[in-house]
Amino acid sequence: MATAPIIDTSAVLDLSEPLQLDGGQVLPGVQIAYETQGELNAAKDNAILVCHALTGDHHLVSDHPITGKPGWWVRMVGPGKPIDTDRYFVICANVIGSCMGSTGPASLAPDGKPWAMRFPVITIRDMVRGHVALLDALGIDCLHAVVGGSMGGMQTLSLAANFPDRTRAALVIASTARHSAQNIAFHEMGRQAIMADNEWREGDYYDHGRGPEKGLAVARMAAHITYLSEAGLTEKFGRRLQDRHEKTFGFDADFQIESYLRYQGLTFSGRFDANSYLYITRAMDYFDLAEEHGGPLANAFAASKARFCLVSFDTDWLYPTSDSRNVVQALNAAGKPVSFVELSAPYGHDSFLLDVPALDRVVAGFLG
Repeated sequence: MATAPIIDTSAVLDLSEPLQLDGGQVLPGVQIAYETQGELNAAKDNAILVCHALTGDHHLVSDHPITGKPGWWVRMVGPGKPIDTDRYFVICANVIGSCMGSTGPASLAPDGKPWAMRFPVITIRDMVRGHVALLDALGIDCLHAVVGGSMGGMQTLSLAANFPDRTRAALVIASTARHSAQNIAFHEMGRQAIMADNEWREGDYYDHGRGPEKGLAVARMAAHITYLSEAGLTEKFGRRLQDRHEKTFGFDADFQIESYLRYQGLTFSGRFDANSYLYITRAMDYFDLAEEHGGPLANAFAASKARFCLVSFDTDWLYPTSDSRNVVQALNAAGKPVSFVELSAPYGHDSFLLDVPALDRVVAGFLG
C-alpha cells in the first residue's frame, strides 16, 4: 500500500519591516512560518498562541514534513481536546533563528548567501517580537491565551511581561523565568560539541554537502538526558543489553540506553540545523526576565493584564518546581491572579509532551 505524501500545511508571513533585536542589530527580510487550526471568530478574541520548545517547530498538529511524524502536541490540540479547535483559533509560529521555515542562520541574507554565523544573536524577547508581528498581520489585538512548555514557557512569560495588552491569559508549563548555571552548562557542552566537529567550518558548511552531524548528534544526546528522569530511564532501559546476551568488551552500544541515545542523536541531526541549535540555545541562556525589568521579577509583570497558571512536574530536574514557585511568588507580589500546580509524572521534563491526563485537565480547566 502506497504511503500518502506528507503535505506541508505551513503558511509563511513576510514581515514588511525589519525586526529590531535586543542585541542592537536589525534583521531584514524576516519570514515567520506558522500553522493555524480552528476558525478565528468575528470578534477575533478566541485566538490561542502556542509556543514551541527548543527543538520543536510550528507543526503542532500536522505531520512533520521531514520526519512524517504527527505534530508534536497532537494529543493536546484538536477538536474536543484540551486546547479545543472547535472553540479556539490556535496559532503556532516557528521562532526566528530556527531552521523550519522562519528566518534563521540557514536562510539567505541580503547578499544571497546563507547567513550562517553572520546571523545576529537573538533573544527570547526577539522571538516574541516575531510572534507579535504575526498577530498584527492576522489582525489579532489580544489573545484569549498564550501557552507554552519549556522554551515555549519562556516565550509565554516574555509575551505576558513585555506585551502586557496582548493576552488575557498565560499558561506556563515546565519552564523558568531565567536559565540557571546548570542549564547554561549543558547548553555550552552541546555547543562545544558542534563547534569541535571538523565539518562545522566556522558555521560555513551549507555549500559543502554536509554539516557537523556528529557534533550535533552529541549535543542532542547530552540535552536529551536532561529531558528525562532517572526513574524513567531505569524503568525503560535499566542496565539491559541491546540485542545481545553478553557484553562485547568494546565500545559498541552494549546497553539499550546507549543505543537509544545514539538513535536520538542520529535522527535529530537529520532534521535540524546545527547553527540554529547554537543560536536558540544561546537565546535561552540569555533569558532572565527579572534582569530585563530592572531586578525584582515582580517588576516584569507590573503592567500585565493576564491571569496566569504555572505547572511543574515532580520529576523535572531541568526546570524544577522551585523555578515555577519563584514565578508564582513574583506574580503574587505584583498582585496578579495566578494558580499553580505540581503534577506527578514519571517522565521528567518531557512530561508536558507525553501522556499525563492530569495536565490535560489543568489545561482544559484554565483555558475554559
